[in-house]
Amino acid sequence: MSKNWRRFEVLIPLRFNDGRDVPARWVTEAFSEVRDHFGAASYETQSVEGHWRHRDVLYKDNLTRIVVDVVDSPENRVWMKDFKERWRIRLEQVELWMVSYTIEVD
Repeated sequence: MSKNWRRFEVLIPLRFNDGRDVPARWVTEAFSEVRDHFGAASYETQSVEGHWRHRDVLYKDNLTRIVVDVVDSPENRVWMKDFKERWRIRLEQVELWMVSYTIEVD
């Protein structure tokens, strides 16, 4: 097993910023896209609440988190950045929060 692993966590909103519900099938599509590309992924079934301010407007989000552990490679980083941008646009978001960090898999 490779020693260089990276975990990506992407917060996917369950509502658009204007309050409309994101279609449940879109959340499934986002998850499936990651899972199908990398062969495995996880997501949280409970929602995560986030609060953030943009241009003096306070937004409150209900989100789900997609998590995927992959070999830490430039190709995987580029793919995840492209995924984030595609879904940021589709979900009509100012920003789509994605973090990544190295992990050690035993």
